[in-house]
Amino acid sequence: MSNEQVIIFDTTLRDGEQSPGASMTKDEKLRIAKSLEMLKVDVIEAGFAMASPGDFDAVKSIAETIRDSTVCSLSRALEKDIDRAAEALKNAERGRIHTFIATSPIHMQHKLCMKPGDVVEQAVFAVRHARNLIDDVEFSCEDAGRSDLDFLCRIIEAAIDAGASTINIPDTVGYAVPHQFGNTIAQLIERIPNADKAVFSVHCHNDLGLAVANSLSAVVNGARQVECTINGLGERAGNASLEEIVMAIKTRKDELNVTTGINTAQIVPASRLVSGITGFPVQPNKAIVGANAFAHESGIHQDGVLKHRETYEIMKAEDVGWNTNRLTLGKLSGRNAFKTRMSELGITFADQEELNEAFSRFKVLADKKSDIFDDDLQALMSDVRNTNPAEKYQLVDLQAYSKIGAMPEAKLTINVDGEATEVRSQGDGPVDAIFKAIETIANSRARLALYNVSAITSGTDSQGDVSVRLEREGRIVNGSGADTDIVIASAKAYINALNLLESDHTKTNPQTGKV
Repeated sequence: MSNEQVIIFDTTLRDGEQSPGASMTKDEKLRIAKSLEMLKVDVIEAGFAMASPGDFDAVKSIAETIRDSTVCSLSRALEKDIDRAAEALKNAERGRIHTFIATSPIHMQHKLCMKPGDVVEQAVFAVRHARNLIDDVEFSCEDAGRSDLDFLCRIIEAAIDAGASTINIPDTVGYAVPHQFGNTIAQLIERIPNADKAVFSVHCHNDLGLAVANSLSAVVNGARQVECTINGLGERAGNASLEEIVMAIKTRKDELNVTTGINTAQIVPASRLVSGITGFPVQPNKAIVGANAFAHESGIHQDGVLKHRETYEIMKAEDVGWNTNRLTLGKLSGRNAFKTRMSELGITFADQEELNEAFSRFKVLADKKSDIFDDDLQALMSDVRNTNPAEKYQLVDLQAYSKIGAMPEAKLTINVDGEATEVRSQGDGPVDAIFKAIETIANSRARLALYNVSAITSGTDSQGDVSVRLEREGRIVNGSGADTDIVIASAKAYINALNLLESDHTKTNPQTGKV
């Protein structure tokens, strides 16, 4: 790989999933991983294999499926974590173990309760153990942004000697500012004797809104891997946004003097997929992927763009995928055309039964909606996989009544463990009545933390994409549902969230090792 190419390391499936409510199923993670592979991401951090059986299965499935990107699993600097990561990655075409330990005084004293010398010893042990199991090992100094520079030089030199080929410098709490963070990278590369034997990486959080700026400053100063997420997803204020990093490098190559291998036409499709699966809508004015990113309201701007696009646009909308949502299918399309287009979108079917169910739903949708877009197909597939006969709650029938001057009412039939139950309820609106009716049956004791409706495509016949976030006893889940009728989509989303609450998705805290 050229020294002038920046490695794009995507951690949407690991760090991005740490956003409250962004937890994903194995199937959803696999769909996103395939989208990242089409995007030509260099490294996909598929998860934290030790966190839970579900995370292990997701990492393993992604490692067995993805062939064009390196698949990575996070692990603490503990033997059991590293062994679990290696087991999950054993069938990967190219695998990487990413092990980390905290290096800042505040973390070493209050979290690890370890002396600096012991931290170095543990880091060396972890890297050596990982290197004995896999060829590609990355080592991270957690909270490097608040770590002593001399100590960073000491532990990084030892980690490289132990076999780490990538050294990651995370701004874990989003504390750094660009000139200072860039100088830190430059100092490390200059002062560490064996720095030339490793790729230096950065992983910046956005607590001060500087994650992208800090990452680019690091690149200018010698970093050649950037860890980032689709839509800037991540815990707290999020991570550096992949789309902003990539397009800044592409648009300002005159200043940054580096490139990436990213297929930028897949940026918007990947953004929409992640948003749809996680239920985190993209703000309209979000750079690159926001709905208004290439919109011009001002008459002066409109006039300028019509005369010469570059008067107000520094990028082409089609370069990032805004015009790739092609109309390809309709109600006359056959099963083979449907299956082929789904394959082009990175969607494969578990078996013939799943294909039949998806095709049947496609035909129903095509009768309601004359134009079927790629986003409709993605939503349809999410809906198919959100409907599992083995799950506790299944929506069978729904009637909702709403009239000016009358109390809205809903009547539902729901299968609970295979037995049909009918229930009625009133509410402030049809959706409120539906949710109250469902809760009459479920009695989940969950708090509705978010209800969001968005149109999947344009037009009055667009499918409504509904996200429902439920919270119970500190656990947060995000359910989704899609339908041309947003009332039905709302019921699907709420029931999907309830079923997720019933599932076992317990994770280990990667900072403490505790559940």
